[in-house]
Amino acid sequence: MKRLRNWLLFVLIVVIWGSNWIVMKSGLRVTGPLNFVMHRFLFALLALSPALMYSPKMIPRDRDTWRRLLVLSLINSASILSTNIGLVYEKSGISAVLTYTQPLFVFCLAVPFLKEKPSIARLMGVLMGFVGVLVLYLEGVLSSTLLSQPLAFLLLGAFFWAVTIVYYKKALSHVGPVVTNVVQFAVGVIILSTLALMFEGFHFIMTGTYVLIVLYMSVFASAIALTLWVLLLKEEEATVVSASSFAIPMVALVFGWLFLGEVIELQSILGLALILSGVYLVNRKT
Repeated sequence: MKRLRNWLLFVLIVVIWGSNWIVMKSGLRVTGPLNFVMHRFLFALLALSPALMYSPKMIPRDRDTWRRLLVLSLINSASILSTNIGLVYEKSGISAVLTYTQPLFVFCLAVPFLKEKPSIARLMGVLMGFVGVLVLYLEGVLSSTLLSQPLAFLLLGAFFWAVTIVYYKKALSHVGPVVTNVVQFAVGVIILSTLALMFEGFHFIMTGTYVLIVLYMSVFASAIALTLWVLLLKEEEATVVSASSFAIPMVALVFGWLFLGEVIELQSILGLALILSGVYLVNRKT
């Protein structure tokens, strides 16, 4: 029953995060990435904090745990900010595909740090996945030199996300998902507010559409989906949870095509097929 529950929760995450890419793309058309991510963290913090206040016993007491939570929060902020910077200039579907190369990075990091044993199939999967990334990367470089930077930001965001997954499993798996995310959101708000004031100027677009965008990202994609993600990461193997997320970019590509009119190029399909095949091999039981 527990495994069935986890898979149902994962399906919910796939739907929320898959659709969230078109929501983020729409929001980034009217405001900068620093303000945008800061708004996301702020409203997610407001949505999730009551759960922590209801059960204060979940809050860790030792300094070492708090130091580790701070490190995790800094890496998480860098990951989401880097992803959103790339998303400003790239299609939502391709951005999702590149971001969800994180299972391949997780595998590379899990071998030395979590002592997971590599198999031939998994090594082939990693190689195939990175070939797919190269196909997408070259597509962007050949079409416009400006696109090489967004693709690099998206890959950097995927790498940082993988670091947070392995770091949580290694150093913070004893901390609950609510505490973990409340701290991540709080630290993110402080950092991004400072950066926004320095580079963009703090502002909030007071329109009904933008408010709905921020609420969807904050409540559903962050407060709910990210907490469920950390819960699954706490209960399942890091490689299995991260690699199973291959379905999310597929959903994002379809939503981008349906609602934003994004064209799915043949080369994009080839890159996606290679990446998903690689993720499958990494996740396949041997």
